[in-house]
Amino acid sequence: MNIILAVNAGSSSLKFQLFDMPEEKVIVSGQIERIGFNSSVFTMKKNGEKFKKVADIKNHNVAVETLLNTLTKEGIVDDINEITGVGHRVVHGGEIYSKSVLIDDEVIKNIEKLSKLAPLHNPVNLVGILAFKKALPKAVQVAVFDTAFHQTMRPCTYLYPLPYEYYERLKIRKYGFHGTSHFYVSRKVAELMNKDIEKLNIISVHLGNGASITAIKGGKSVNTSMGFTPLAGIMMGTRTGDVDPAILPFIMEEDGLTSSEVLEVFNHRSGMYGVSGISSDARDILEAAEKGDQRSILTLNMYNNRISEVIGSYFIRLKKVDAIVFTGGIGENATTMRRDIFKEIAEPMNLKIDDELNLKTMGTNTKISLPNSASEVWIVATNEELVIAQDTNKFIKE
Repeated sequence: MNIILAVNAGSSSLKFQLFDMPEEKVIVSGQIERIGFNSSVFTMKKNGEKFKKVADIKNHNVAVETLLNTLTKEGIVDDINEITGVGHRVVHGGEIYSKSVLIDDEVIKNIEKLSKLAPLHNPVNLVGILAFKKALPKAVQVAVFDTAFHQTMRPCTYLYPLPYEYYERLKIRKYGFHGTSHFYVSRKVAELMNKDIEKLNIISVHLGNGASITAIKGGKSVNTSMGFTPLAGIMMGTRTGDVDPAILPFIMEEDGLTSSEVLEVFNHRSGMYGVSGISSDARDILEAAEKGDQRSILTLNMYNNRISEVIGSYFIRLKKVDAIVFTGGIGENATTMRRDIFKEIAEPMNLKIDDELNLKTMGTNTKISLPNSASEVWIVATNEELVIAQDTNKFIKE
């Protein structure tokens, strides 16, 4: 038995799940929010019971210390050294990493070097790594990269039509993200279909506040909607997705903004939030749309349109699609949004959906297509933390 902690460090948060491996049993899960602010919130769930604590947690080192102290204080582990491995989500692995790796000094240097490609994510991922290495020096530490799954894309897919020197010198290319989620749901749906992943073509649709779609052939990513950064692709909660790049200098000149200020707008004030003017939360926009708010209706139409266009393009890329899988907070739970996306793609892709089943399926692994559908359509609850724990456990075995 190995006790493995899967962690995801954000700029002001630390999400975690503690697993009993290889049984894949979740011992406890939770998160610490508002790190660095007054009244940080620590929530934890064990056997259906919730624990909540409010405290001032000034940085990630204190957050890690608080988490580990709580695990022993609550009797979840007798000693923190029972934790044999810690798996860390790292957003960007560049072209260096196509799989999870044991963290050593070289890996730490590379994650730091790759921070220029993911300045909002890699530095805080690294903070979490260093904090856990200090607190649990005997535990195996493993980095699991969001970009790794997409390293199977071909150059004709991942390169941009820019002067080639920008790729050679600056490594500007499509990297893709949400790879751990797409990896998990593609394999889970193959298991649910009782078929060999290597013989399936799958379109994985991860819809949350951040969102991406991936074409998967024989278990390998062949294209994905996010690009050089997570800003690219489909419309998201606060991100634009793909837009004409000439818009950036145009706004800079018209409004006297810097490139960083415009990118702040593109990343944090656009998407569903920017168009609706109400919220980045799909539930709020759906509620407003039901009351007749025209901008919320427009937001949903734009969102559905962009998703259906990418799914359609991947249908052409794959030629034959065995399964379309919806996952993520919106993909798993926003039943009416799924229904409206199906309206866009059902006829051209010859999909037959059980509308009643779709509207009552939330967060469970369920096939919602009918037997005569050209492709199976599934709702699969993603579990990135489990993938992190599985990869970490492999290194402990070795």
